[in-house]
Amino acid sequence: MTGTPSPAAADRATSLHVTKGHGTENDFVLLDDRGDELDLSAPLVRSLTDRHAGVGGDGVIRLVESSRVPEGAAVLAADPSARWFMDYRNADGSIAEMCGNGVRVFAAYLERLGLWDPFGGELAVGTRAGVRWVRRIAAAAGTSSADDEPWYAVDMGPWSLPGGARAVEVGYDAEVAVVGLAEVRPALGVDVGNPHTVLALAGLAELDAADLTRAPAVVPVPPHGTNVELVVPLGEEAGPDGSVVGRVRMRVHERGVGETRSCGTGACAAALAVRAWAGDGAPDVWLVEVPGGTVRVSVLPGGHVELAGPAVLVADADVALAALGA
Repeated sequence: MTGTPSPAAADRATSLHVTKGHGTENDFVLLDDRGDELDLSAPLVRSLTDRHAGVGGDGVIRLVESSRVPEGAAVLAADPSARWFMDYRNADGSIAEMCGNGVRVFAAYLERLGLWDPFGGELAVGTRAGVRWVRRIAAAAGTSSADDEPWYAVDMGPWSLPGGARAVEVGYDAEVAVVGLAEVRPALGVDVGNPHTVLALAGLAELDAADLTRAPAVVPVPPHGTNVELVVPLGEEAGPDGSVVGRVRMRVHERGVGETRSCGTGACAAALAVRAWAGDGAPDVWLVEVPGGTVRVSVLPGGHVELAGPAVLVADADVALAALGA
């Protein structure tokens, strides 16, 4: 059947309206495509995320109604309230399961568009890793965030250590070679809806010396790739309520992207790995310092983990598709 294209479709023939946002400087290009009218091809993603010839970002997040995409069927079967689907693409155009910083930015985007009232209850977000629940909270103590800066807390769902009890017992189930570090290091695999490999370093000097412009070599080679986190445990401190809070510093190399200023699922993986290494009595709450800021990771009952941190929408733009070669 033929007919006159919708105004949105006609506009998109020549330009694309985008929003730029970030969570602890892990930055994204956001697209409102509720009606699933946009062909979000890998070349278009690469053009949009290009930091010199495009908008620039670590990835692209497309807002689409869950009922309009095949992956949304499983989401709606699990939770019919998950009306909105976060279609996330890495900067190289590859499809990713989800993104912890991205889902917070996605929630702020829905709030901006009037599609979610954070004071009316939690938000159910559809992702390829399942439904993620988001709530708006105050900034966490012990971080550099302003008291009036809104934070978003996300139930990241179940997590696991793929190596099982044996990996926890010996402390590792992989080995990682990082350019700039003298020897191959043992590392622990962590699954937070997407794959991570975490290795601990002796101190901040080693963390600074690591060259993450090139992807670390992981053995055994993960079948679907992996994000690699380099962490330095910084000890424990008293929280505002008197509880014990752990603190770690982290850098990350994300598959399909390279080094990023932050990684939400990576922060969860880093905290979970350090907690496993610490053994019985380790804190359930961790502040994870990344180059772009600080996030809070909390181990929840029932085998879930929560990520909390800021989300900022910084700009809106109309991108000329011809300039992108699209």
